[in-house]
Amino acid sequence: MARKANNSFFLEEWLRTVSGSSVSGDLVKQNSAPSARSIIQAWSEIRESLQNQNFDSRYLQALRALVSSESTIHVADPQAKLLISILAFQDVSLPSESYTLVLRLLYVWIRKAFRPSQALVGVAVQAIRGVVDDRRNLQPALVAQSVLVSGAFACVPSLSGDVKVLCLELLCRLLEEEYSLVGSQEELVPVVLAGIGYALSSSLDVHYVRLLDLLFGIWLKDEGPRGTVTYGLMILHLIEWVVSGYMRSNSINKMSLFANEVLETSKEKYAVFAVFMAAAGVVRASTAGFSSGAQSLEISKLRNSAEKRIEFVAQILVSNGNVVTLPTTQREGPLLKCFAIALARCGSVSSSAPLLLCLTSALLTQVFPLGQIYESFCNAFGKEPIGPRLIWVREHLSDVLFKESGAISGAFCNQYSSASEENKYIVENMIWDFCQNLYLQHRQIAMLLCGIEDTLLGDIEKIAESSFLMVVVFALAVTKQWLKPIVSKERKMETSVKILVSFSCVEYFRHIRLPEYMETIREVISCVQENDAPCVSFVESIPAYDSLTNPKDLFTQRIKYEWSRDDVQTSRILFYLRVIPTCIGRLSASAFRGVVASTMFLYIGHPNRKVARASHTLLAAFLSSAKESEEDERTQFKEQLVFYYMQRSLEVYPEITPFEGLASGVATLVQHLPAGSPAIFYSVHSLVEKASTFSTESLQGRKSDPGNQILELLLRLVSLVDIQVLPYLMKSLAQLVIKLPKERQNVVLGELYGQVAESDDVIRKPSLVSWLQSLNYLCSNNRTEVLASGSTIDTSNQLAARL
Repeated sequence: MARKANNSFFLEEWLRTVSGSSVSGDLVKQNSAPSARSIIQAWSEIRESLQNQNFDSRYLQALRALVSSESTIHVADPQAKLLISILAFQDVSLPSESYTLVLRLLYVWIRKAFRPSQALVGVAVQAIRGVVDDRRNLQPALVAQSVLVSGAFACVPSLSGDVKVLCLELLCRLLEEEYSLVGSQEELVPVVLAGIGYALSSSLDVHYVRLLDLLFGIWLKDEGPRGTVTYGLMILHLIEWVVSGYMRSNSINKMSLFANEVLETSKEKYAVFAVFMAAAGVVRASTAGFSSGAQSLEISKLRNSAEKRIEFVAQILVSNGNVVTLPTTQREGPLLKCFAIALARCGSVSSSAPLLLCLTSALLTQVFPLGQIYESFCNAFGKEPIGPRLIWVREHLSDVLFKESGAISGAFCNQYSSASEENKYIVENMIWDFCQNLYLQHRQIAMLLCGIEDTLLGDIEKIAESSFLMVVVFALAVTKQWLKPIVSKERKMETSVKILVSFSCVEYFRHIRLPEYMETIREVISCVQENDAPCVSFVESIPAYDSLTNPKDLFTQRIKYEWSRDDVQTSRILFYLRVIPTCIGRLSASAFRGVVASTMFLYIGHPNRKVARASHTLLAAFLSSAKESEEDERTQFKEQLVFYYMQRSLEVYPEITPFEGLASGVATLVQHLPAGSPAIFYSVHSLVEKASTFSTESLQGRKSDPGNQILELLLRLVSLVDIQVLPYLMKSLAQLVIKLPKERQNVVLGELYGQVAESDDVIRKPSLVSWLQSLNYLCSNNRTEVLASGSTIDTSNQLAARL
């Protein structure tokens, strides 16, 4: 960026751009494509006004036209002389705005001129001094433009030392005497900073310390500008630009002087945030890689001084603010914001504990100020208008700090990777606690605002979604530190469980497929699968059943709570439902009974089919699992589960229970329960009973019809159930088929014949063939007798007799 600034004509515009400032500094609206004729006409109007000494509205309009085209026009020496003549008029009253516009055009002249006239610059400085000495002319914009053009004059290499001294003296005097005017308008701050930057880049050392005092001290003046992140970024990149110039021109003396005055000496009259951002600017400039030798040594010393200053400021925050407890005071907040954005912008900085702790605190309280947002809204809900808080959230979304949250997270992870084990542990727990609080607090906000303030809720969730990305990137960095062969099993298991629990808390905000997320999940699940203890620990972190259905939080007293509408909670439980099957073999029957079963059955009845399907999948995983140390107990518990599972699933079928989930669960239970288990008989009975509740139209309709799906499942079980259950299934299925219309009977018989023909099961095939022949006979006989007599016969008795 420093290179870009050098190629730019106007330093103040670059500062606005790199700082993300939304405030325009244009004196007049910019015209990107002026015509040559309009430019010529404007100069003609100004020349005529000067000759006639008649500075009317046409003159002012001509100045505005030229300034609006400043990015494209070129001001030559004769035109500059014309402008200086206007400033030198003593006896004619000019519109106050015209002085500022003339100064702006002189600035365009000096920034674009290849080799401006030294005499002309000297006259210009005297003319500017005459204008600002007349206090009737003093306006904030005039002072700012005077500082800017004076600094730009002092920066011109070809000018004599005497002229530069005049410019520097004028600039310093203006800022020392009129700083209150500059601080009154936000759009003027980058103009003044650019003027100081030009002056610091002058080849002279005269007034250098005085300029530094102005740059770093003006923020502490009562009527001076207030320190903000935007201004901090301007200082960072201004110093980057200035120091890069020193490095290119081999100004070792100035580098040494800057280090001594700003970085190596603590001055009470210097604003801490400004010095800190300047140090970051030095670090950023030093990464560009300039020449070697003595210069390289001096640059290295300068960088070391800057890094020590950054760490010193971090240490102040740690000792005074106790950042481990996440400070949010007005004094610490702005500095933490600067801390975060500076470390993201300046590149790699040597790791230290204070830096890591400050950066963590900045992320959790300033970049993602969700705790403050939630607390504010919960306290004000129903009492105060939402409007001001909506504006607050919107402003944060558009703030440069939030927009660079990804870069800040990257800097945070870099600091973490190089930290000591103790500090890593502290920071990890800060992030995991953040995830827990995010879950608890967003749950409340989502329930309070959903359907009432959806726009506001959506904006809050944008911040939360960005914090989710930070958590994922950090968790991956954690796995690279602790899930290695050389790390103890206990540390690996503890870390894996904490990551999984934290991921469950932020699952609601996962809307895209992230490679970092998938890699982290694979790593931690692989670790959990190695031992019973981490699996049990993770499962025991599931919210208790009572808290899922009847939370005692304060917010539930304000609304009518329904567990199935709590989307944040549902997302968390869905995470558990998906992860537990991956380590189900490590989970004891008692643990499944005590913690998982009740929640699983609750969410089998969830109206979101994705959630219900995951519950069915979890049951199927448990039914198919085995654990040698408790084989009998596990089998007995599986059978107990199946009775309630069939009841719970079928009572909400087809409205809620997805057929795919039910089919998976039933297929698993008939394959993994002991042969002849009462639970299998009960399952068959329940399915037949459910099928009988549907109309014959449903049983003979499309394959996607609920009744037809149950019938298809029963037909599939013919080849799955054990030989002890098969007779009961055949009898029950025949009773169902015999009641079907002729067309549907033919289809069912055809499917059954196909199954039997393809079967190579020599044990059950003879029984199935005999049964099919009898069923076919009964279906044919039933149709014939009904047609002959016109009456219904007792097919159930006939069927029982033949089978």
